Amino acid sequence: MTSFDQSTRAPRRDATANRAALVEAAKAELQRDPDASLETIAAAAGLSRRAVYGHFPSRDDLVREVVTAGAARIAGAVPSAADLSDLPPAARLAAIAVTLWSEVSHVRSMARVAVRSPFAEAVAEVFAPLRAQVRDACALGIAEGSMRDDVTPETLGRLVEAACIAVLDEATRSGTPDEAGRRTVVLSALGTAGIDWRTALLSAPVAHADTTTKDRA
Repeated sequence: MTSFDQSTRAPRRDATANRAALVEAAKAELQRDPDASLETIAAAAGLSRRAVYGHFPSRDDLVREVVTAGAARIAGAVPSAADLSDLPPAARLAAIAVTLWSEVSHVRSMARVAVRSPFAEAVAEVFAPLRAQVRDACALGIAEGSMRDDVTPETLGRLVEAACIAVLDEATRSGTPDEAGRRTVVLSALGTAGIDWRTALLSAPVAHADTTTKDRA
């Protein structure tokens, strides 16, 4: 067998299965306990701690793979800029906020892990296109006078993101029901953008209906 054949051979079936088992175990254990140890994750996957190191150099590397894959799934669920192009800025932000909440509500603990160091940078790269959508919606809202103009669109976008993360933190801590969390994340995002809460409240059910309709299509 040539060296080329050896280097291009697919991983053994058991190694591939073990890696997949580790990733699935990490998802489940980190959702149950964000501080779950490598030993706990390995045991849940039916492997020894030593076996883990054959696939991931450290716990952080394993968790990073889990959270970046989750971030990619979430980012892929958000309506594209083209899908939202006919909506006014406030409705765009509301649609993004509702979709994000719908995607993370059932994995709140994991989501909190994903947006914090040492994984925040890797997740931020995955979310870059989504952040651009939020920034563009803020820029349009500022330009038309419907959103606060005391900060730049870039800063406003970051403030909106921080508001959504704050809702995630509180909802996870207090066990906020799904519908209440959805409503709160929209009100927080739009309120941070400078939109009166009564006006923002009108966007919440509309955004939810639009997202649901799109998902069923």
